[in-house]
Amino acid sequence: MRRTALLAAVAALVAGALAWPADAAPATFAHPGVTVSKGQLDFTRAKVNAGAQPWKGAYDQMMASKYADLNRTPKPRAVVECGSYSNPNHGCTDEREDALAAYTQALAWYITRDERHAKKSIQLMDAWSAVVTDHTNSNAPLQAGWAGSSWPKAAEIIKHTYTGGWAGSGRFATMLRDVYLPEVINGSNSNGNWELSMMEAAVGISVFLEDKASYDKATAKFRTRTAAYVYLASDGELPKIVPSQNLDTRDKVVRYWQGQSTFVTGLTQETCRDLTHTGYGISAISHVAETSRIQGQDLYGTDVGERLRQALGFQAKYELGTAVPSWLCGGSLHLGLGPVTEVGYNALHNRIGMAMTNTQALTERNRPAGSNNLFVAWETLTHGDNLS
Repeated sequence: MRRTALLAAVAALVAGALAWPADAAPATFAHPGVTVSKGQLDFTRAKVNAGAQPWKGAYDQMMASKYADLNRTPKPRAVVECGSYSNPNHGCTDEREDALAAYTQALAWYITRDERHAKKSIQLMDAWSAVVTDHTNSNAPLQAGWAGSSWPKAAEIIKHTYTGGWAGSGRFATMLRDVYLPEVINGSNSNGNWELSMMEAAVGISVFLEDKASYDKATAKFRTRTAAYVYLASDGELPKIVPSQNLDTRDKVVRYWQGQSTFVTGLTQETCRDLTHTGYGISAISHVAETSRIQGQDLYGTDVGERLRQALGFQAKYELGTAVPSWLCGGSLHLGLGPVTEVGYNALHNRIGMAMTNTQALTERNRPAGSNNLFVAWETLTHGDNLS
């Protein structure tokens, strides 16, 4: 009897050990490794230089954008104050767009090898790391999540591929550690897209800083929130919840899900709010899963991947024009999913081979996917049919 119990205990420990790496930071971080890998960058560069589509068209779109302008002047400030819907907007747009520009310039550097783009990316990052100290007002956590998602994508490419040197990289790392990470790492009990974007920032920052403890904390919080953001029939009668939100009655859950009381696979917590905010959440899920893949963990092979696939397919169906049934959001949806399908579609359909008919149709219709001017940019360029 004792031997049986011992074997059971050992089996449980082994199972736990086997399950743990899905959440664990890698022994050695891969660089560049936030959303896009060196292999993916090399693939993108080769396709653009060969004039192949859709990458060349996506590159031309990026280079024609304001973010690729070599004359861009950074607009840093010490305290970024963002209220609800960025009202007041004291540096909110400037910060997000300077971060997107830093990433855009880093991509332009990698593809063209024109040092002017690397130096512009560095100028933007250095300008902010010299000045910013805090984010305030009600949207501070979300703002830090959005800008904090773009900064490490830029920094990873510059630090690990540009040979011209970046003297300010240490100060930039200090900015991420002291100004952004504390604002996002503990999460949020607001609408789910907030916490998902905040965990995207936390994961990306953790990779740049090689901070294993923060990486683990952010990934665990991300998995709990993803399960509570996208419903699967296997969850049961009601969606999963984040324990700290105390959604302990059906009425509370329905109210949190924007009044939606019928739950079907692929529905998200914000579908009945609008597909734009839903797209923010879906995008963040795909970005964290992609960063984790680059770092050696397979979140796509967990429920995260299935929730992402189903969320993409469900929203894409209505974005493509399927009539909205009366039981769904009172028979009316606010469309506008945004340029958020490429990363998840590439990973789940192209890499793994899952059928994603609606997502494929929407992705191909929207190519080249541009930027949402918040934290998503140029994903046809970096992830379109990219198996590297």
